[in-house]
Amino acid sequence: MRPARLASSSFAAPVRRQRGAALLAALLFAAAGIAHYLAVAALVRFLLATLAIAALAWLLAISCEAVGAHLGSAPTAFLHASLGNLPELFVVIFALKDHELALAQSALVGSLLANALFVLGLVLITGARQAQDGVMRFSAQLASDTATLLLVCAFIIVLLALALSTHGPAARHVEAISLVGAGSLLVVYAMWLAGAMNRERSAPVRPAAAASVALPESLALLVLGALGAAFASDWLISSAAPAIRSLSLSRAFVGIVIVAIAGNAVENASGVLLAARGQAELAVALVKGAVAQIAAFLLPAAVVVSAALPVHFTFALPPLYAGAILLTALALRQVSGDGEASLFEGVALVALYAIIAVIAALG
Repeated sequence: MRPARLASSSFAAPVRRQRGAALLAALLFAAAGIAHYLAVAALVRFLLATLAIAALAWLLAISCEAVGAHLGSAPTAFLHASLGNLPELFVVIFALKDHELALAQSALVGSLLANALFVLGLVLITGARQAQDGVMRFSAQLASDTATLLLVCAFIIVLLALALSTHGPAARHVEAISLVGAGSLLVVYAMWLAGAMNRERSAPVRPAAAASVALPESLALLVLGALGAAFASDWLISSAAPAIRSLSLSRAFVGIVIVAIAGNAVENASGVLLAARGQAELAVALVKGAVAQIAAFLLPAAVVVSAALPVHFTFALPPLYAGAILLTALALRQVSGDGEASLFEGVALVALYAIIAVIAALG
């Protein structure tokens, strides 16, 4: 009877995990909603909405994994690509709707930099400390692919920044160039995703656990999580301006640090925990995949979606962001391109993020 009890327990664990995430997300969502509609202090509304977005991001990630486990690896990858970053996309949409272009830009760029520098740095530090020889090893292919996708994104952003700084003819066609660049990036991303899925036809992450969650329940939670993320993002943006004033923080710091870390809470915790358990390949794949999705999917998606909004999101970012993205791509290529990383390299990535955060706070 003992093996049966163990099997039953192993199958019940993911169900409890998903329902626990749903309960936490529901409680924080309700608290944020009550605070919003009762018009409590802006800072309280902002903090509750931020926590609700983090919890909903966790629920979306778990539900994507559970649904994908029933349908196969390809749907899992598609769901993570299209739904895993929904909170950040909603933040951008509502920020643009409220004419908060600076907050929208800093939120997306911050999400990219937080994953590529801060989260990956923590993962490398943890993995290197766990490794017997002090060197964390992982797939060089994924590291190289992620740096390439980030360089393609940086290529468009930097060229537009140069055109605007020199007032060349291209500066008069920023929106058209951005739409073409967005389409190009989405094609490159689709080709990369298809190739990655062909190379990795193994079972999904934690297949036995994920597949034990009922498909209808997972689909329902996926839809509810997406709807909740939309409302919470609206509440976050509506309270952002007065909260920023009360905290005396810049919009750049709020987007690059606070919103970015909240929206990527799942990758933050999961990557470090996997590295601590010695699962270096999976830990790096989780974080690198998030970087690739933001650079080559979420950024161009924001450009396309914003075409129907009052304020358009383009690749014409402030020079600070353009330089940070380019230098981050080069840092990723240097630090992880060989499939190995030591403790000091992880510390170096975290230090780079700290420098950017300080500049954003003082800007």
